[in-house]
Amino acid sequence: MILNTKNVCLSYGKNEIVKDLNINIKKGEVVTIIGPNGCGKSTILKSLSRYLKPTKGRIYLDGEDIHKLDTKKIAKKMAILPQVRNIPEDFTVETLVSYGRFPHLNFGQRFKNKDYEIIEWALEKTRMEKFRNRNLNALSGGERQRAWIAMALAQKPEILLLDEPTTFLDISYQLEVLELVKELNETLGLTIIMVLHDLNQAARYSHKIFAIKAGRVFSCGKPHDLISQKFLREVFRIDADIFEDSSNKCPYFIPRKVTALKGED
Repeated sequence: MILNTKNVCLSYGKNEIVKDLNINIKKGEVVTIIGPNGCGKSTILKSLSRYLKPTKGRIYLDGEDIHKLDTKKIAKKMAILPQVRNIPEDFTVETLVSYGRFPHLNFGQRFKNKDYEIIEWALEKTRMEKFRNRNLNALSGGERQRAWIAMALAQKPEILLLDEPTTFLDISYQLEVLELVKELNETLGLTIIMVLHDLNQAARYSHKIFAIKAGRVFSCGKPHDLISQKFLREVFRIDADIFEDSSNKCPYFIPRKVTALKGED
């Protein structure tokens, strides 16, 4: 396993959000975390990236306790794109992408030819070369998301964590970003862990899905094994018709009605 947890509990103050989390992620998998609003999806992603320390349990990266590893070592293995990003929007794309090389530099060290080559490679992989001199605030939503992914790629990580990468994007940009994620997994062997709200997209682009309900893993498995009428009713309180997407070889569903009043959220 490249990343796994053992009996992890996560809290904000006295408020326990996630209980007894046990997940195993293999190298090269695309894993998506889904669940109702407030169930702990983003909290789990924060813990996997070491932004949030468990109140109980352990998280292991390549068999080592992630909280005992050097921060730079983790940054060379893992890149995360959170929902909230603080870099100024008047940065150019190339400047943003160059930040991905900082974990590989010693204090006071300047970029070497290899660093510039990797920055160029990241721009090419995300098809952002022609935008290199454009400010982030002049990009479309999809272009901006690709620029951030390029920055993450410049870290040369083994694992890429994405917290709701399609939020606020039009459907065309959502597909553009997810197709890029799929391409990076297939061509580079990147392990991808992401949080998504759209279950049909999760089924289409994931090898494995973890469904979270009330802070616990309700179920996990391949999309075909997971997506069922019973599952949708128990986790999302909806009745739905389930079909087979023959082009993408995955299930998809069309919701019909809510099966219960809003309660757990």
